[in-house]
Amino acid sequence: MKKQTKGLRLAAGEIEILELLWRHKSLTISQTHEMLERKVGYTTAQTRLNRLVEKGLVQRTGLHPAGYAAIIQPDAVSRGDLDSLVRHVTFGKVVPLVAHLVKDRSLTQEEIHELKRLIDEAERGLHSQKPKGKSS
Repeated sequence: MKKQTKGLRLAAGEIEILELLWRHKSLTISQTHEMLERKVGYTTAQTRLNRLVEKGLVQRTGLHPAGYAAIIQPDAVSRGDLDSLVRHVTFGKVVPLVAHLVKDRSLTQEEIHELKRLIDEAERGLHSQKPKGKSS
């Protein structure tokens, strides 16, 4: 059974392992251990993989040696991390986060176009909502 990913918090080491699994589809503990950028012990890599299995994000094969494969998509993880960032860093406000990203980075024309499209879409959503508590 797939566990709910909303509000899921992952440690940096778990995200690093998920990134490897997304890239390589399936890895053994040894392969994962060898590919980690941040060098950790073999048992640490094994513990992280097992925690991801317990969280319902990775599945383990019954083969020997066991292979591990991600069963969660990257966008599900980033969505949870971004929601947490907005909640905890900007206290639920989106504007400070977007303002920081827009001011401190060089955006491509495509990114600017996409941001404008998203704002237009949000405005249309606001205009289509009926006012609450008012009867005609």
